[in-house]
Amino acid sequence: MTMQDMTALKNLVRVGTVSSIDTQNRTARVTFADKQDVNGKPLISGPLKVIQNPPLIPGKNVAQVTQARGGGSGEAAYESHTHGLTISPWLPDIGQLVVCLYLANGESDGFVLGAI
Repeated sequence: MTMQDMTALKNLVRVGTVSSIDTQNRTARVTFADKQDVNGKPLISGPLKVIQNPPLIPGKNVAQVTQARGGGSGEAAYESHTHGLTISPWLPDIGQLVVCLYLANGESDGFVLGAI
């Protein structure tokens, strides 16, 4: 493997810190402390798509709700209460360390794979 190949591989997978997120477009911008921009400051990515992972719940693609059951307190008022539950796709938090994968097409297209 040539030195040029090694450099290309190092640019494909990067680790950085989330600097901003766009919940509507499911993208994040990531700061790479080991790379500098033209002004010598840490490089900040363009918007990177966050890979969508199914939530870790029993039923995939099914609305999840809690089940009614006895509250355990012995009080009748709590015997059959339920709570609504909303499952949202994962997005990283600002300041979170993430792994990013860039396409080898020479453009700045890439993805946030997940948090470390």
